[in-house]
Amino acid sequence: MKDKPRFASAHSSEQYELVRATCLYVATVLGDLTDEFVVVGGLVPSLLIDQSSFTGNTTAHVGTMDLDLGFELAILREERYREITARLRGAGFAPDRTEEGSIIRQRWRAMAGSSLVSIDFLIPPSSPGDRGGRLRNIEKDFAAIITPGLDLAFIDKRRVSLSGMTIRDERATREIWVCGPGAFVVLKALAFLGRGENKDAYDLYYLIRNFGSGIEELAACLRPLMDSDFTKQALKVLHNDFCSHDATGPRRVADFLQGEHDDVIQADVVGFISALLDLC
Repeated sequence: MKDKPRFASAHSSEQYELVRATCLYVATVLGDLTDEFVVVGGLVPSLLIDQSSFTGNTTAHVGTMDLDLGFELAILREERYREITARLRGAGFAPDRTEEGSIIRQRWRAMAGSSLVSIDFLIPPSSPGDRGGRLRNIEKDFAAIITPGLDLAFIDKRRVSLSGMTIRDERATREIWVCGPGAFVVLKALAFLGRGENKDAYDLYYLIRNFGSGIEELAACLRPLMDSDFTKQALKVLHNDFCSHDATGPRRVADFLQGEHDDVIQADVVGFISALLDLC
């Protein structure tokens, strides 16, 4: 997968709007197949949290560089992926390629004016031996990244209405399934454990700090997922990596936002995540 930018300054509102327009375009193309996938990854916070209602020190989410779509294992058993890939091909998407020309089956791209937009595909493990980050080959030129805990995003998901312009300059409104806040916390904590990226730490902190009416509402979304081993592992990650001032989580949130350590930001990270753990 592409490396995420290490700093907030590398993200732009234009790139965020392009990813959002890509999501809306895909929703218009897949239409009656939207129940087959859920939006995950860095676009989720801006879809779950109203970006127009902030006051005081709270700022809008920085956005994301690409669109992540998670699929259920059922698309393999029932071969529904054939219709999904056929529609995406017809809409101008094709597998991405490396600079050397090698195919990247788990990421498809399309042109949006003079810009390239991309979709990364994810799927839950299907057997105990499946390791996160490896590929599940589905078609000759279509694969998905095995993502532990992704099944929780189909348990905790929310229907979100998306309106605006697509990458084809069409005005549209569609409803899409978005990973719910509880599952998002689990997936981002596991992602941070696996790769330790600044952006994952920031996404996690941002949602915990800003979702809904407060920490209690987020904790209520996590509780139905507590029987999952992935949830238990994620909560350990939060405890080990985010609950002390100089731990990797708070330091990397500060690094993402400021380019260096920041005592105020780090204390805020510790405070919000410790409060969530206390409620869980």
